Amino acid sequence: MPDWQCEADVVVIGSGATGLPAAIVAREAGASVILVEAQPHIGGHAMVSGGNVALGGGTSAQKKYGIVDSPDLVFQDLTDWSVVEPNGFPDYRYNDREIIRAFADYSAPTYEWLAAHGVMFIDAPPDKRGGNAVGNSVPRENHPAVMDWAMVQTGKPARLETQATRCSGNGLMRPLEAAAYKAGVEIMLEHKMTAIHREATGRRRVTGITVEHRGAALDIRARKAVIVATGGSTGNIEFRRMFDPRLTEEYCGLAGMPWSDQDASGEIAAMAVGASLWGLYNQTGEFGSGITKPGSIGCQYGYCHLHWGTGSPIFDRIRATGLAVKDWQDLILVNMLGQRFYDETSGQFTANNHGSIDPYVPNDWRNASDIAYKPNNLINAAMAGIGDGHNGGGPIWAIFDADAVAREEWKPAPPYVDIDGGFFFSAPSLAELAQKIVMKYQRVAMPPQALEETVKRYNGFVDAGRDADFAKPKPLHKIAKAPFYAAWATPVIHDTRAGLRINARTQVVDMNGKVIPGLYCGGESAGGFSLHGLARAACQGVIAGQNAASEES
Repeated sequence: MPDWQCEADVVVIGSGATGLPAAIVAREAGASVILVEAQPHIGGHAMVSGGNVALGGGTSAQKKYGIVDSPDLVFQDLTDWSVVEPNGFPDYRYNDREIIRAFADYSAPTYEWLAAHGVMFIDAPPDKRGGNAVGNSVPRENHPAVMDWAMVQTGKPARLETQATRCSGNGLMRPLEAAAYKAGVEIMLEHKMTAIHREATGRRRVTGITVEHRGAALDIRARKAVIVATGGSTGNIEFRRMFDPRLTEEYCGLAGMPWSDQDASGEIAAMAVGASLWGLYNQTGEFGSGITKPGSIGCQYGYCHLHWGTGSPIFDRIRATGLAVKDWQDLILVNMLGQRFYDETSGQFTANNHGSIDPYVPNDWRNASDIAYKPNNLINAAMAGIGDGHNGGGPIWAIFDADAVAREEWKPAPPYVDIDGGFFFSAPSLAELAQKIVMKYQRVAMPPQALEETVKRYNGFVDAGRDADFAKPKPLHKIAKAPFYAAWATPVIHDTRAGLRINARTQVVDMNGKVIPGLYCGGESAGGFSLHGLARAACQGVIAGQNAASEES
């Protein structure tokens, strides 16, 4: 038994969109609460998110704007087997019905709870902006206004005239941070959980955790319950490869990082005391933003919906803002061998949203049969590798010239690109450019002649007005004017949609289908739910906080 140095009724691990609601709800229910956070700041990935919160079921916002919704409709939408993406992957078929029923019932109350705890939603009808596997029937996306909090992406508030109309994860997490302190939650920053403890006999309930703080270990007792809200597993290379063996170390430009890590620590610690994983298909299913094309190139952190500024308080770790791509006609993408592999203008994996299928009849076989099959294989082609027996696809490089720089109005120098980190190169010739591409993830040298031949062939497609290799729509611009550039453009890992097995009460379940007493989980650390983003995290945080506080000591 650990030698407990401190204790509370409920101990919450992580201060993101699950952890903060769970802590506040438990504290307001009368439980004492300690929340531990590995980072020196609160918020998790939610803080740097777009701030799209898909809560429906009859919210006050939906009612205000005449949108008819209900918990039953939410449940029906999120368990519809017949909704299938153009690449053949179903959005909702593998959702856990018990978990979805709880989300459907708590969805509208969670919206009202957030509003009551200081979240200022933009006064506009719920829409589908940012929606990702959120249901086809009615719009449910709500957007917290950024207000006057300094945004971590830039280090400063939004312009005064946009503060009430611009959404951001800041607009969700800063009010919840204030509410947590007001409620009396004890928040311990820079305390990284390293173990969860469970009784060896009797009820075998979870009793607390060990954390590490600046090299010292601290044991924290949980008299009632521990809530895992650590935020997922995208940052743990070997853990994520259980779901996709291709996701080796070169996929390092993780969405949300380096503000916070998703290191699977909660899942691993819970598994060590008997927890099961759940809903694994939703991690490997190719729908939504599990893996995306980068939006910014020439930098490590190029997630398409997160743009870092030099004023960010963590810019020393970000190192470069990246070059935002306006037109993928201005470059070609090549693998480690300098070879093109797909149409550069191709987009992302798609996901179901309000009105994606029209007409739509719930659970009707026609929904799937009427979809025009159209695989989007840019990401899969990028991850296919070079045929050398390795699982990972290796770096993908955007190749462009001085004319492209002028068209895009790029500045190919620090702090816009990361030269020192090996994510950006330039040279007066293509052959020299290939020779310069040396960095830790480029496991083979790029053959100079291969890159020259690739560009020559592509320039011929521009002359011909037809891409004979990958059917890129009418290639427009040759790559011919020195200097030439190679910018990191490797796919970006985003969502975690598989994790610990939980039940409707968010209790963690073991490999025998039995509840582990005193252990709860929600958000991206939990499995069984394909919904993207903040709504499931906040909703499950509310559920976990209520139930954890009611546990017997």
